[in-house]
Amino acid sequence: MEKIKMTTPLVEMDGDEMTRILWKMIKEDLLEPYVELNTEYYDLGLEYRNETNDQVTVDAANATKKYKVAVKCATITPNAARMDEYHLKEMYKSPNGTIRSMLDGTVFRAPIVVKGIEPCVKNWKKPITLARHAYGDVYKNTEMVIPGPGKVELVYTSADGTETRELVHNFTGAGVAQGMHNLNGSIESFARSCFEYALSTKQDVWFSTKDTISKKYDHTFKDIFQDIYDKEYKESFEKAGITYFYTLIDDAVARVMKAEGGFIWACKNYDGDVMSDMVSSAFGSLAMMTSVLVSPHGYFEYEAAHGTVQRHYYKHLKGEETSTNSVATIFAWTGALRKRGELDENSSLCQFADRLEKATLATIEKGEMTKDLALITSLENPTVLNSREFIRAVRKNLDVLYA
Repeated sequence: MEKIKMTTPLVEMDGDEMTRILWKMIKEDLLEPYVELNTEYYDLGLEYRNETNDQVTVDAANATKKYKVAVKCATITPNAARMDEYHLKEMYKSPNGTIRSMLDGTVFRAPIVVKGIEPCVKNWKKPITLARHAYGDVYKNTEMVIPGPGKVELVYTSADGTETRELVHNFTGAGVAQGMHNLNGSIESFARSCFEYALSTKQDVWFSTKDTISKKYDHTFKDIFQDIYDKEYKESFEKAGITYFYTLIDDAVARVMKAEGGFIWACKNYDGDVMSDMVSSAFGSLAMMTSVLVSPHGYFEYEAAHGTVQRHYYKHLKGEETSTNSVATIFAWTGALRKRGELDENSSLCQFADRLEKATLATIEKGEMTKDLALITSLENPTVLNSREFIRAVRKNLDVLYA
């Protein structure tokens, strides 16, 4: 068959460790035989980020603003151990955090549902989409180690020099302190992204914070969401037959365990980080979770919701066989290619994305899967495939769809 052509590039952000290995396999076996890939490539592997003083991350985000659609491989966010391992000049910030901040978007994460992989929570019948605020909170915090007795204050100095002070704590001994912030504009973008996504997918929206304890910080989130909903979306939601519901984060956690799913759960940055892992794991596997950053400015960045699979990478370096689940990374590519096709009115590209997803799910439903899924599947006598074998099994099913 003639390869599908792309008229506009999408931004390709390569990554780290085992997911970087899978990235190359997916391109070679599942994409390049069918699509004349047109990408603007950025290497976000930690070594090159270190070489460029992390400028490559900024460049990739700016390219996403230009071309509107990006696909990203999982990347390392360095800690002290990584500083030594990679001989880093500094402990660089999370690439995802940098990109989210620059694109001003909301991260929507949803489980990939497939027959034979049933949720641990038996009443979950439909996917639960986590909407994670993509700015601020602990991810842009300022921390301080307090060596001994003393006073810690929050100080705001206005443009005219006026100071406002709030006591954090009078320390009588050593301790720690941190300051967090957020921006009304970012919260407004978060709210609108959630409401727009809900209308496009015809799903209810839950939003949860802890405003009873955080009476200014979290309450601001609650108030902004309610104000935007009432003024801009209430009528549209009613016409669409969907609802907006606010509750405390602890109540939301209790409710979600008894719900059937099929809704969007909007969370602040940290809550969304934690709850998306909980939901994805309960649905089957962290490697079965899609993630897309949606900006109200019209930018879309697709990635897998999991990390770089460090343990498997070290096995790979030793020449040992790995059975690493590539489904979420495959779906990152299909999401980006489909969106590129939609924006360019390229129906062939959209159809390819649909077929690749269908072939991927069909592979699992036939009982061919990686080890993580074989351990939890309800299918009898599954065939455990290694990393390359699984991707090639998907290729066979994709070839059948194009036969």
